[in-house]
Amino acid sequence: MLQRPYSLDVSAQLLRTEGFIDGRWVSAASTFPVLDPATGEEIAKVSNCGTKEAQDAVNAAYKAFHLWKSHTAKERSILLRKWFDLIIQHRDDLAKLITAECGKPMKESLGEITYSASFLEWFSEEARRVYGDIVAPSAKDRKILLLKQPVGVASIITPWNFPSAMITRKVGAALAVGCTVVVKPAEDTPLSALALAELSVQAGIPPGVFNVVPCSREKTPAVGELLCTDPLVAKISFTGSTATGKILLRHAAGTVKKVSMELGGHAPFIVFDSADVDKAVAGAMASKFRNSGQTCVCSNRFLVQSGIHDAFMEKLAKAMDGELKIGHGSEPTTTQGPLINTRAAEKVEGQVADAVAQGAVVVRGGKRLEGSFMQPTLLSNVTTDMLCMREETFGPLIPVVKFNTEQEALAIANASPVGLAGYFYSRDISQIWRVAEQMEVGMVGVNEGLISAAEASFGGIKQSGLGREGSKYGIDEYLEVKYMCLGGLSP
Repeated sequence: MLQRPYSLDVSAQLLRTEGFIDGRWVSAASTFPVLDPATGEEIAKVSNCGTKEAQDAVNAAYKAFHLWKSHTAKERSILLRKWFDLIIQHRDDLAKLITAECGKPMKESLGEITYSASFLEWFSEEARRVYGDIVAPSAKDRKILLLKQPVGVASIITPWNFPSAMITRKVGAALAVGCTVVVKPAEDTPLSALALAELSVQAGIPPGVFNVVPCSREKTPAVGELLCTDPLVAKISFTGSTATGKILLRHAAGTVKKVSMELGGHAPFIVFDSADVDKAVAGAMASKFRNSGQTCVCSNRFLVQSGIHDAFMEKLAKAMDGELKIGHGSEPTTTQGPLINTRAAEKVEGQVADAVAQGAVVVRGGKRLEGSFMQPTLLSNVTTDMLCMREETFGPLIPVVKFNTEQEALAIANASPVGLAGYFYSRDISQIWRVAEQMEVGMVGVNEGLISAAEASFGGIKQSGLGREGSKYGIDEYLEVKYMCLGGLSP
């Protein structure tokens, strides 16, 4: 079943395979394959853009910026809303593209499209709410005004795990305030980005405002460097690994660009004795196994207090047996698709082997399957020095550490150089406030395993990044505040 060929049955209009620059579809000198991660089969060949195409896209975006920023906020709002409407209209086909190139089960892909569209809807509304300030001056002959203006061209570099939503979350904010963008999608998942480009045309987004430069893994370093160093680029927004983020920050330093970075996480998931165990199990299932454990905010380190440890483990194991089904994402009953590639599966396999070698016990799963599939795995007797507790997994692995006190759990949870998301379950209101305030993360889920929403700020602290996306704060990442002193006035 896992090797069944997948027919990509989507509208030809949305299956685009060329780069999109200055409102035109552009072929490159070569192509690279996009593979179905469930079967390894080629589903499309996409133009392999290089530094020339990236430079052309930056130039087009810079030229378009001077026209786009002069549109009224209402005009930009209307166009973003049209784009939102088109995404909802083509939801099924867009979800099929995600399942094909990313491997997600269709139910999750449909959910991503709804989530993706929500950012265009949200920022279409926020476009008209970018307010400056009039400040009381200290002198009677002047007025102090603070104006908010778009920064300019933004380079948008996105990952494969949310190939649609990671684009709209950034681009929606950028376009709302008058910036223009060049998007470099992940090499594994360019089809979703190109489909968004097609719908942007249909929505009436002007040429050069939204550009997409797909490229292979081999060309990514050079294209990424250009997009982060070109003097015409004013802003970089990146979602991906902390290691790559540090490279891009070094590139950005040369011209002191404005940057926002959503980098790696290693989310703790704490279950206290005071928790509702059934709700904690349901939250663990939702947080860990969505997209087969391949989300930035997936729970990675599970800490369960000794008083309810055994009950939690028993109920979690039963939930895994009853609710998880491995298969191709296009199968209606599939809940667990493949990992993005064999390298990802090998990483999870290596973490399991390391843990077992140090005394961990495999309660469920533990085996690598064919291709890039991995059994959902539950480990007990885990210690903090095991690899799975020190490195982000990005796969369907639940390692459980038993702890005794709240202070012990917080010490383990905070002993990480990253701090994107964290989760905990408790019915003790005093404990809820204490732990939520002390967890060193940018986002906290209290008695909830799924926390992302367009209205809420998304981002981390420590080495999990800089800045925020979504919410009313996400739009600030694409604005500069200009101080205008109007003097010489009659008192």
